[in-house]
Amino acid sequence: MRRLDELMNVDDPAWPELREALAAAPSIRVLPADEPEAHRCLLQLQVTARSTLGALTLHTGGLLLDDGWLRVFGGGPAGLGRVNRFPTTFDPGWHPGTGLVLAHDVLGGVFALNGHDPAAAGRPGDPGQVTYFAPDSLEWEALDVGHSAWTSWLLSGQWASFYDGLRWPGWRAETAALAADQGIAVYPFLWSEQAHQDLAATSRRPVPMRELLGIAGDFAQQAGLPDPGFLGDA
Repeated sequence: MRRLDELMNVDDPAWPELREALAAAPSIRVLPADEPEAHRCLLQLQVTARSTLGALTLHTGGLLLDDGWLRVFGGGPAGLGRVNRFPTTFDPGWHPGTGLVLAHDVLGGVFALNGHDPAAAGRPGDPGQVTYFAPDSLEWEALDVGHSAWTSWLLSGQWASFYDGLRWPGWRAETAALAADQGIAVYPFLWSEQAHQDLAATSRRPVPMRELLGIAGDFAQQAGLPDPGFLGDA
């Protein structure tokens, strides 16, 4: 186990370069970190400030991309600690068994970092790689990149094409109007044939993100798909 000062005080911290990249990305809003919470999260994660994950945890409360379409969690009150149910006080024996939830999108999609045995958790990809729970298929997809490369992809803006076919006219205004703990429920559901054929014709309403994630998990099991497991405590 490494102490907090060992995790924070490192040579070549990632934050200066990351801060510049964030400042150059106009579609990204950086939320302020909460110092006690950031320290708690960093200590529980046992990653250093030399890593991108450590830098985001220590120096931001999270990131909002495209008016909140994608919410990347950091060291804030509604950040990694709450979403992943970190212990209240440091527990060296605790770790996110199925993987660390990194971000939610407004449709109920989930980006997560694989743990040490993804196959046992029913997740594709290798340990330490980012996976995505797709709300239009109700299954996990391997992205074949680690956390640092995934963050670079977000900063590049290229990630927007990832949602081709899942955005409708007026999506930005609907997204910007959401509360921090809300997502958008689409009906007919995103995994239905009707939604795939004409997303713009669907009806949509704001719902608590927790409800949206619960619906996806329930329907995955009803459809005979693998249990997606823990999707985050939104």
